[in-house]
Amino acid sequence: MKKNHSEKRLIIKMFLCIIYLIIITLLSVCTYHLYQKDNQILPWSEVKGTKDYSYMNISKMSEKFAYYKEQDIGIHFIIEEEDTGQWHTFLIAIKESKIDLFQEIIDYTYEKTEKRPTPIKVYGYPVIMSQEIKELAIKNINHFIPAENEVQITEENFERYLTNSYLDTTKPKIKNVDIQFSLSVSFLIITIILLLLTIINKDKIVDSIMNKMEKESIRIKRKRNYHKK
Repeated sequence: MKKNHSEKRLIIKMFLCIIYLIIITLLSVCTYHLYQKDNQILPWSEVKGTKDYSYMNISKMSEKFAYYKEQDIGIHFIIEEEDTGQWHTFLIAIKESKIDLFQEIIDYTYEKTEKRPTPIKVYGYPVIMSQEIKELAIKNINHFIPAENEVQITEENFERYLTNSYLDTTKPKIKNVDIQFSLSVSFLIITIILLLLTIINKDKIVDSIMNKMEKESIRIKRKRNYHKK
């Protein structure tokens, strides 16, 4: 009888462990995907909203054409080149106190040096352009785009060529507290604890199942004995 009881208990433990392992696997995959989502950095071409942390690769860069003195923020044109040789013009905001980081690229852009510098990857958040920035960009872009590739930028075609936003590199990455990620991690930890408790034979769930099985077994025996009478 004691042996039978131990075997039943072992079967229940094995069954629970399998269930826990399946849940842990699913939660681990879910947690990983949520973590990847929270830490995703999109290329500028894939940005869909102002909350998308994104990056650009700067191959060429203009001098600032707009400047916010109090924040020490300058707005610049940049060119991002693809591997195919195609290039796109965008706008970025940088701290002018860090302009030295980009000076080689600016010098190369204005043909002050023939040495082609390594492109610089910058990160930040999209900011919707104000009308003031848009007007200044239209006024100054002809001083940046090479004459042979010049496109007449107007109010009507502005967003087609330059989009309606610029990359603000002065904004640090915001660490969002994702509720789904937090819940997933919590459930994962709880499930691991339950698995460990089951393995070391300290799980009250196993005791509860065993008690219910024993009560049901006694009830069935009593019922059979009653019918025999």
